[in-house]
Amino acid sequence: MEFFRSVNVNWLGWKWYFLAFSLVFSVSGIIKMSWNWKHIGTPVPLSVDFRGGTEVQVQFADRPDIEAIRKAIEAAGIKDARITTFGEPSSNEVLISLPEEMNENALDVGRATVVNALEAHYNNHFDPAAGVQVHVVGPTVGEQLKKKAVQATLFSLAGMLVYLWFRFQLIYGVAAVVACFHDTLITLGAFALTGREISLTVIAAILTLVGYSMNDTIVVFDRIRENLRLSRREPLPDLVNRSINQTLSRTVLTSGLTFITVLSLFVFGGQVLNGFSFALVIGILIGTYSSIAVAAPMLVAWQEFRAGKGRTASLPAARRSKA
Repeated sequence: MEFFRSVNVNWLGWKWYFLAFSLVFSVSGIIKMSWNWKHIGTPVPLSVDFRGGTEVQVQFADRPDIEAIRKAIEAAGIKDARITTFGEPSSNEVLISLPEEMNENALDVGRATVVNALEAHYNNHFDPAAGVQVHVVGPTVGEQLKKKAVQATLFSLAGMLVYLWFRFQLIYGVAAVVACFHDTLITLGAFALTGREISLTVIAAILTLVGYSMNDTIVVFDRIRENLRLSRREPLPDLVNRSINQTLSRTVLTSGLTFITVLSLFVFGGQVLNGFSFALVIGILIGTYSSIAVAAPMLVAWQEFRAGKGRTASLPAARRSKA
């Protein structure tokens, strides 16, 4: 199926605008993450999965008063607790995140502490039997999960670089990995700017978007290699533009349908899936954009750099079929 026929967009003619767009969002995210690092000790707010601590999910009979709940928790001697609404407004649920405890054995008292504080100091009707759920993660486990999450992301990027090195050529792998790093940086920056927490499900979404972005980039690269085999004398910028235009229908079809799905998940999926779906919404938009505006222009920039040094500047073309 083709949505666009005879497309002739000069994508590389917009490269400086693309660069400015990427710099604005990347730098703003880095600045915010640096600010977070200074004030909260981490570039992006971390969920209890990584920082350790206790999360208590409480369901009330009536609509909860967040400010009154905060005062009740503070009156019980609990400082710096994070209190947010949870789920649909009609569910009357609140998520109370207690500060990190260095003593892992003390984490188990979180539920009792919150229940006693609400019973003693919260004026609205509170019935523990209505529903109190507790999620406890020790600091040691949180640090291990954080380390494994970083390793999983870095290993996935390294593995893709090696694959593309052998499948195409090193410059193709470098361009694709830089585009994926660009996507990951902007996605993390979006979490930092919006104050959203990074959880294990968000890490899963980031790994998903890394693979999605890489797949979209490979489709464009494969068309570039095929056109290089057929049109060796065509200037590379023109050939890259033509290759992007030829794959545009496929990009719009696959990315568009996927985006509609994850957008629906973000809008209707509820609080539990909010971070996961938010990462995918940002990631699909940026991943599709980077395949056109970051990865492909890097091939042209590499050729121009090599030509300026008086070296051979041609990119490898696809091999002829033996059939």
